[in-house]
Amino acid sequence: MYLTDYPVQVSRSIAESEMGDAGHVKNTYFVRYFECARIQYLQRIGLNVLMTKTGIGVIVAQTICKYLKPLVYPDHITVGAKVKSTGKSSFVLEYSIVSVKNGLSATGEEVIVIYDYNNAKKTYLPLVIKEEIERIERKPRLDSEIS
Repeated sequence: MYLTDYPVQVSRSIAESEMGDAGHVKNTYFVRYFECARIQYLQRIGLNVLMTKTGIGVIVAQTICKYLKPLVYPDHITVGAKVKSTGKSSFVLEYSIVSVKNGLSATGEEVIVIYDYNNAKKTYLPLVIKEEIERIERKPRLDSEIS
């Protein structure tokens, strides 16, 4: 299986309404699939609680998707998310979308910036969040600058 090293996985069925005129899932839905996995990952590391308490949250600075195989209805997919690297004020989430019918169908990355909504500026990755990332990933990550 392609997703054994992805600590967060979200599964769902492809909906017929996600299909375009070309006979496959529209490209914008791939980014939505990433979003579902991202939200689950952020909840697991406690960023939703941090946002409620302190106003420290995230902004997606960049999304990249590499389309490998088309997805078609009916099908079932699993989206895996893991942290590729961390920086002083950001981290990179890496994604894979695996289809029951076609296997690995897409890969992608998002640069996630830690943002202080109270002061309208980026801020440092809180230590408690970095520790949760390390715990979920089950191994310490070396810092690399991606701010």
